[in-house]
Amino acid sequence: MKKFSLILGSSGAIGSAIAQKLAADGWSLYLQYNSQVEPVKALLKELEMMYPQQEFLIIQANLLEEGAAERIAQSVFSLQSIVVASGQSLYKLVEDTTPEDMQALWRVHVQTPIELITKLGYKLRQHETSYVTMIGSIWGEAGGAGEVLYSTVKGAVHAFVKAYAQEVAYNGIHVNAVAPGLIDTKMNGHLSHEELASVLAEIPMERAGKPEEVADLVQFLQSGKADYMTGQVLRLNGGWYI
Repeated sequence: MKKFSLILGSSGAIGSAIAQKLAADGWSLYLQYNSQVEPVKALLKELEMMYPQQEFLIIQANLLEEGAAERIAQSVFSLQSIVVASGQSLYKLVEDTTPEDMQALWRVHVQTPIELITKLGYKLRQHETSYVTMIGSIWGEAGGAGEVLYSTVKGAVHAFVKAYAQEVAYNGIHVNAVAPGLIDTKMNGHLSHEELASVLAEIPMERAGKPEEVADLVQFLQSGKADYMTGQVLRLNGGWYI
Protein backbone atom coordinates (compact mmCIF):
# COMPACT_ATOMS: atom_id res chain seq x y z
CA MET A 1 0.00 0.00 0.00
CA LYS A 2 1.06 3.57 -0.63
CA LYS A 3 2.01 5.67 2.37
CA PHE A 4 0.65 9.22 2.43
CA SER A 5 1.94 12.33 4.18
CA LEU A 6 0.18 15.68 4.47
CA ILE A 7 2.57 18.64 4.31
CA LEU A 8 1.22 21.98 5.51
CA GLY A 9 3.08 24.90 3.93
CA SER A 10 4.41 23.03 0.92
CA SER A 11 4.83 26.23 -1.12
CA GLY A 12 7.57 27.52 1.19
CA ALA A 13 11.26 26.73 0.86
CA ILE A 14 11.29 24.36 3.83
CA GLY A 15 7.97 22.71 2.96
CA SER A 16 9.05 22.16 -0.63
CA ALA A 17 12.38 20.67 0.46
CA ILE A 18 10.55 18.32 2.84
CA ALA A 19 8.23 17.24 0.04
CA GLN A 20 11.18 16.36 -2.18
CA LYS A 21 12.92 14.37 0.55
CA LEU A 22 9.82 12.43 1.58
CA ALA A 23 8.90 11.69 -2.03
CA ALA A 24 12.38 10.25 -2.51
CA ASP A 25 11.61 7.89 0.38
CA GLY A 26 8.47 6.63 -1.32
CA TRP A 27 5.84 8.84 0.29
CA SER A 28 2.80 9.97 -1.65
CA LEU A 29 1.91 13.52 -0.66
CA TYR A 30 -0.90 15.96 -0.02
CA LEU A 31 0.60 19.40 -0.67
CA GLN A 32 -1.22 22.20 1.17
CA TYR A 33 -0.66 25.81 0.24
CA ASN A 34 -2.41 29.14 0.75
CA SER A 35 -1.76 31.62 -2.07
CA GLN A 36 1.52 30.67 -3.77
CA VAL A 37 0.01 28.39 -6.39
CA GLU A 38 2.77 28.56 -9.02
CA PRO A 39 5.54 27.13 -6.79
CA VAL A 40 3.22 24.30 -5.77
CA LYS A 41 2.28 23.52 -9.36
CA ALA A 42 5.97 23.43 -10.28
CA LEU A 43 6.69 21.15 -7.32
CA LEU A 44 3.79 18.89 -8.29
CA LYS A 45 5.01 18.59 -11.88
CA GLU A 46 8.54 17.77 -10.74
CA LEU A 47 7.40 15.10 -8.30
CA GLU A 48 5.03 13.47 -10.78
CA MET A 49 7.82 13.21 -13.34
CA MET A 50 10.34 11.80 -10.86
CA TYR A 51 8.02 9.41 -9.01
CA PRO A 52 5.25 8.25 -11.40
CA GLN A 53 4.25 5.34 -9.13
CA GLN A 54 3.32 7.68 -6.28
CA GLU A 55 0.40 10.09 -5.86
CA PHE A 56 0.65 13.85 -5.33
CA LEU A 57 -2.37 16.02 -4.61
CA ILE A 58 -2.69 19.78 -4.05
CA ILE A 59 -4.92 21.22 -1.32
CA GLN A 60 -5.57 24.98 -1.16
CA ALA A 61 -6.51 26.35 2.26
CA ASN A 62 -5.85 29.54 4.21
CA LEU A 63 -4.92 28.47 7.74
CA LEU A 64 -6.09 31.87 9.02
CA GLU A 65 -9.68 31.12 8.12
CA GLU A 66 -12.15 29.43 10.41
CA GLY A 67 -12.99 26.04 8.98
CA ALA A 68 -9.63 25.58 7.26
CA ALA A 69 -8.87 22.40 9.21
CA GLU A 70 -12.19 20.85 8.19
CA ARG A 71 -11.60 21.80 4.55
CA ILE A 72 -8.21 20.13 4.51
CA ALA A 73 -9.42 17.07 6.41
CA GLN A 74 -12.19 16.45 3.88
CA SER A 75 -9.56 16.27 1.11
CA VAL A 76 -7.44 13.65 2.88
CA PHE A 77 -8.06 9.93 2.59
CA SER A 78 -5.32 7.49 3.60
CA LEU A 79 -2.77 9.14 5.92
CA GLN A 80 0.30 8.04 7.85
CA SER A 81 2.09 11.34 8.46
CA ILE A 82 1.42 15.02 9.07
CA VAL A 83 4.21 17.58 8.65
CA VAL A 84 3.47 21.10 9.87
CA ALA A 85 5.83 23.38 7.95
CA SER A 86 3.40 26.28 7.57
CA GLY A 87 3.90 29.60 9.29
CA GLN A 88 4.34 33.33 9.11
CA SER A 89 6.75 35.71 10.78
CA LEU A 90 6.10 38.89 12.74
CA TYR A 91 8.77 41.48 13.49
CA LYS A 92 7.22 43.89 16.00
CA LEU A 93 7.69 45.05 19.55
CA VAL A 94 5.05 43.72 21.92
CA GLU A 95 3.62 47.22 22.37
CA ASP A 96 3.13 47.50 18.61
CA THR A 97 1.49 44.10 18.22
CA THR A 98 -2.24 44.21 17.60
CA PRO A 99 -4.84 41.64 18.71
CA GLU A 100 -5.25 40.80 15.01
CA ASP A 101 -1.53 40.07 14.75
CA MET A 102 -1.74 37.80 17.78
CA GLN A 103 -4.77 35.94 16.46
CA ALA A 104 -3.18 35.42 13.05
CA LEU A 105 0.00 33.93 14.51
CA TRP A 106 -1.97 31.69 16.88
CA ARG A 107 -4.22 30.36 14.12
CA VAL A 108 -1.46 29.64 11.61
CA HIS A 109 1.10 28.13 13.96
CA VAL A 110 -1.01 26.50 16.66
CA GLN A 111 -4.79 26.41 16.44
CA THR A 112 -5.42 25.26 12.87
CA PRO A 113 -2.64 22.62 12.85
CA ILE A 114 -3.88 21.18 16.14
CA GLU A 115 -7.49 21.23 14.95
CA LEU A 116 -6.38 19.35 11.86
CA ILE A 117 -4.46 16.79 13.89
CA THR A 118 -7.55 16.13 16.01
CA LYS A 119 -9.63 15.58 12.87
CA LEU A 120 -7.11 13.27 11.23
CA GLY A 121 -5.79 11.43 14.28
CA TYR A 122 -8.03 8.43 13.66
CA LYS A 123 -6.44 7.97 10.24
CA LEU A 124 -2.96 7.97 11.78
CA ARG A 125 -4.09 5.35 14.32
CA GLN A 126 -5.02 2.99 11.50
CA HIS A 127 -1.30 2.35 10.98
CA GLU A 128 1.02 0.50 13.32
CA THR A 129 3.47 3.42 13.05
CA SER A 130 2.67 6.99 12.05
CA TYR A 131 4.17 10.44 12.45
CA VAL A 132 3.42 14.03 13.37
CA THR A 133 6.42 16.28 12.71
CA MET A 134 6.26 20.02 13.38
CA ILE A 135 8.67 22.79 12.47
CA GLY A 136 9.39 24.81 15.59
CA SER A 137 12.06 27.47 16.00
CA ILE A 138 15.13 28.44 17.97
CA TRP A 139 13.02 31.34 19.24
CA GLY A 140 10.52 28.92 20.77
CA GLU A 141 13.29 27.94 23.19
CA ALA A 142 15.57 30.97 23.46
CA GLY A 143 13.05 33.75 22.85
CA GLY A 144 13.79 36.71 20.64
CA ALA A 145 13.37 40.44 21.22
CA GLY A 146 11.38 41.98 18.40
CA GLU A 147 9.80 38.58 17.75
CA VAL A 148 8.12 38.01 21.09
CA LEU A 149 4.77 36.83 19.75
CA TYR A 150 6.45 34.61 17.17
CA SER A 151 8.58 33.16 19.98
CA THR A 152 5.42 32.61 22.01
CA VAL A 153 3.57 30.57 19.40
CA LYS A 154 6.65 28.51 18.57
CA GLY A 155 7.04 27.81 22.28
CA ALA A 156 3.43 26.59 22.23
CA VAL A 157 4.28 24.28 19.33
CA HIS A 158 7.14 22.78 21.35
CA ALA A 159 4.88 22.31 24.38
CA PHE A 160 2.23 20.62 22.24
CA VAL A 161 4.78 18.20 20.82
CA LYS A 162 6.00 17.17 24.27
CA ALA A 163 2.51 16.67 25.68
CA TYR A 164 0.79 15.11 22.65
CA ALA A 165 3.65 12.65 22.19
CA GLN A 166 2.85 11.18 25.60
CA GLU A 167 -0.85 11.03 24.88
CA VAL A 168 -0.58 9.04 21.64
CA ALA A 169 2.59 6.99 22.09
CA TYR A 170 0.56 3.84 22.75
CA ASN A 171 -1.15 4.39 19.39
CA GLY A 172 2.22 4.19 17.60
CA ILE A 173 2.12 7.89 16.67
CA HIS A 174 5.55 9.50 16.89
CA VAL A 175 5.40 13.25 17.60
CA ASN A 176 8.54 15.36 17.25
CA ALA A 177 9.65 18.84 16.23
CA VAL A 178 12.60 20.31 14.41
CA ALA A 179 13.68 23.71 15.77
CA PRO A 180 15.77 25.49 13.13
CA GLY A 181 17.93 28.51 13.74
CA LEU A 182 18.75 30.88 10.89
CA ILE A 183 17.75 29.21 7.61
CA ASP A 184 18.38 30.73 4.21
CA THR A 185 14.79 31.49 3.17
CA LYS A 186 12.74 34.54 2.18
CA MET A 187 11.58 34.84 5.79
CA ASN A 188 14.95 36.40 6.59
CA GLY A 189 14.86 38.77 3.63
CA HIS A 190 14.15 41.70 5.96
CA LEU A 191 17.75 41.56 7.24
CA SER A 192 20.17 44.05 5.75
CA HIS A 193 23.64 42.90 4.69
CA GLU A 194 25.08 44.33 7.90
CA GLU A 195 22.40 42.75 10.09
CA LEU A 196 22.90 39.37 8.45
CA ALA A 197 26.66 39.58 8.94
CA SER A 198 26.09 40.39 12.61
CA VAL A 199 23.84 37.36 13.07
CA LEU A 200 26.24 35.04 11.26
CA ALA A 201 29.04 36.20 13.54
CA GLU A 202 27.06 34.82 16.50
CA ILE A 203 26.70 31.36 14.94
CA PRO A 204 29.67 29.05 15.63
CA MET A 205 29.39 27.48 12.16
CA GLU A 206 29.33 31.00 10.66
CA ARG A 207 26.60 30.28 8.13
CA ALA A 208 22.86 29.96 7.74
CA GLY A 209 21.29 26.55 7.41
CA LYS A 210 19.71 25.30 4.19
CA PRO A 211 16.07 24.26 3.77
CA GLU A 212 17.37 20.87 2.62
CA GLU A 213 19.09 20.41 5.99
CA VAL A 214 15.78 20.90 7.80
CA ALA A 215 14.20 18.44 5.37
CA ASP A 216 16.96 15.89 6.02
CA LEU A 217 16.03 15.82 9.70
CA VAL A 218 12.31 15.49 8.97
CA GLN A 219 13.14 12.68 6.56
CA PHE A 220 15.14 10.89 9.26
CA LEU A 221 12.33 11.23 11.82
CA GLN A 222 9.91 9.55 9.40
CA SER A 223 12.30 6.98 7.97
CA GLY A 224 11.73 4.27 10.55
CA LYS A 225 15.25 4.80 11.87
CA ALA A 226 14.08 7.06 14.73
CA ASP A 227 11.06 5.10 15.92
CA TYR A 228 12.17 5.01 19.58
CA MET A 229 12.13 8.81 19.56
CA THR A 230 9.07 10.84 20.44
CA GLY A 231 8.30 14.10 22.22
CA GLN A 232 11.61 15.63 21.18
CA VAL A 233 12.47 19.12 19.94
CA LEU A 234 15.58 18.69 17.82
CA ARG A 235 17.81 21.77 17.51
CA LEU A 236 19.26 22.55 14.09
CA ASN A 237 21.05 25.86 14.46
CA GLY A 238 24.78 25.55 13.75
CA GLY A 239 25.56 25.76 17.45
CA TRP A 240 23.81 29.13 17.87
CA TYR A 241 21.74 27.88 20.82
CA ILE A 242 22.79 24.76 22.72
